[in-house]
This record gives sequence, C-alpha cells and structure tokens, in this order.
Amino acid sequence: MSAVTLDPFGVRTDPAMPLLARALDPEEVERRLRAPEAGPFGGALRLALRAIRTVRYKPGRRCLIEYDLEVTRRDGPPEAITLVAKARARGADTGTFRLVQALRARGFDDASPDGIAVPEPVGMVPELGVWLQRKVRGTAATVALAEPTGVALARRLAEAVHKLHEAGVATRRRHTMADELRILHRCLEALRETRPEWAWRLRRLLAACDRLGAATTPGPPCGIHRDFYPDHALLDGERLYLLDFDLYCEGDPALDVGNCIAHITEQSLRTQGDPGALADREAALEDRFVELAGASARPTVRAYALLTLARHVYLSTQFAERRAFTVALLELSEQRLDGALRPRVRSPGRAGRAAS
Repeated sequence: MSAVTLDPFGVRTDPAMPLLARALDPEEVERRLRAPEAGPFGGALRLALRAIRTVRYKPGRRCLIEYDLEVTRRDGPPEAITLVAKARARGADTGTFRLVQALRARGFDDASPDGIAVPEPVGMVPELGVWLQRKVRGTAATVALAEPTGVALARRLAEAVHKLHEAGVATRRRHTMADELRILHRCLEALRETRPEWAWRLRRLLAACDRLGAATTPGPPCGIHRDFYPDHALLDGERLYLLDFDLYCEGDPALDVGNCIAHITEQSLRTQGDPGALADREAALEDRFVELAGASARPTVRAYALLTLARHVYLSTQFAERRAFTVALLELSEQRLDGALRPRVRSPGRAGRAAS
C-alpha cells in the first residue's frame, strides 16, 4: 500500500468509536471503496488510495476524515478525488446522508441556476462507520465576509438559507424556543460552576434570556439547518455550498439567521476588536432574509441573535484562543439584552399629539 495516513489526534484508540481503526486502515478502506454500494467507484478500472487524514475530531462523538483517491474509469484518464468521510460514535449517519441526497434532488446540485448547492453525497460504508461525500474546494464564508464584497455575500447567505427552508425536506426531529433556552441554561450554568465570581451576572443574563424567549412569537416551523453560520458555507467560484447538516430539524427559520448574525458579531469582536465592525454585513443578512420571509421574521431573528450571543459567552471558554474575549462577550450580551428588554417610553410631545 502506498497510502500515507496522518492521524494527529490519535483517533484509532478511541474506545467509544472502535470503527475508526478500520476507517484509517488503508487496505480496508480501499477494499470497501471498491464495493459498488460505497458509491460510483465500483465500475472503476482502477482505484488507488493515496492518503488518509483525520481533520476534525470530538473524542467519543464524531470524526471527519479525508481520503485522497486516484480513480481511473474505463472511459477517461486518471482523476484525483478527495472524499470526506463522516464518522460518529453511533455508526454511519444514514439520516444525514439521505437528507443531503434529498437536497441535491430538490435543486441543491452542481447545476442549480442560483449557484446554491450542497456537496455531492457519494455513498454509505457502514463497515467503516462512515458516510461519504465529495470534498468541495473553496473559501469559507467566514473569511470572505471581511472582504469588500462581504455585504453582497451576506445577502447571498440569506438567500441560501431561505432556499433550504423552502426545500421541504422532512425530519423527525424538532427544535423549539424552549429547547434553545434549555441549551443556553446548561451552558451558562456550567460556566457559573467554573467562574463563581460571575454567578450573579450569569443568573441575571439567563433571566433576561428567558424573558426575551417568552416574549418572542415563533415563525411557521420548517426544516432548518440549526447550526448555520459562515463556517458552514463555502464559496467555490460562483457557487455557494452549504455544509454540515448534522443538526437539521424542524424549527423556526429565524433561528438560522439569528445564529449566523451572532457568529458574525463574535467574529468581529475577536478578529477586529469591535463587535460592530461587520454590522453592515449583519444588516444585509437580516434585511435580505426579511425580504424573503416577511417582516414578521425580523424581531424573531433579533431575539435568536441575542440568545446565540449569550451562548458565545460559554463557547468562548471552550477554546484557548478565545478565552481572552469572554469578559467582552459577557458585557456585550448584558448591554444588548438590557436594551432589547427596556420598555420604550414615548416622548411627552408624541404622547400629547396622540391624546389630541
């Protein structure tokens, strides 16, 4: 075997994911990929595995692996292909594989006139605990948003996620405002255990989030990404690919946009030292989505943006390079939630005119 295996995380020894050892065995992988049920390579004249790389890993839960292949078909020259293999502790994720297949069938393919697509699903390999899709080359929208064309890209992100909401792909899972608040409580209460000096502030922040959630009118539920933010959108020339549908479920479409806006705010604070540095991108994303989904979506988008920003207070503590921004995120969340919940007081002049 000539394949090079790169495993910087040491995933082979994960007792909760025993199939990872097979998924990193070049001989086993090559044999499985030649099988017709693994995808379109069963009819290939020659298939050679050149490299295996683990690129993302959550111990005991998930792993992302890349396979570099050289495929020679009967009617063409050798072709270099990279497949992304998605593994999880519970075994190959048949549901997400079928979801991506369904999206491709509903206009998210490489020939879609609007340029909005999802990467091609290739096959299931239960023996390796993975499903496969073709890797898309391109630039993460996170990087491109900070460029001069960022406002136009933000509008396109709104169009892409609205297209997902309109696709009508069914799911058995559901996510409500109560679920969102439950996750937020779990995160901030865990943070309170490690940072007891913030206990009063975190309790106050959670109480404000609860009041905001109770005051928010949900939109009509549909299939949503539930983890939509710029890292999960990839630009490849004129094409925009949506990635990572592991959390797809039925929910409020405004959640996706609010979640994305809060991630842009956090990105602005962390990379430019100013939470408003990309505010025009946030406004373009919100405005375009409201144009497509209706004006009633705007307050709900803003509510979910605030709830997601509060969750970032906890998330910042989970990454060493982000811990320097935890205090700033806490202060920003407090300020914005206070502003959102503060009663609006009409000026005397306006009240007098209304009375007359």
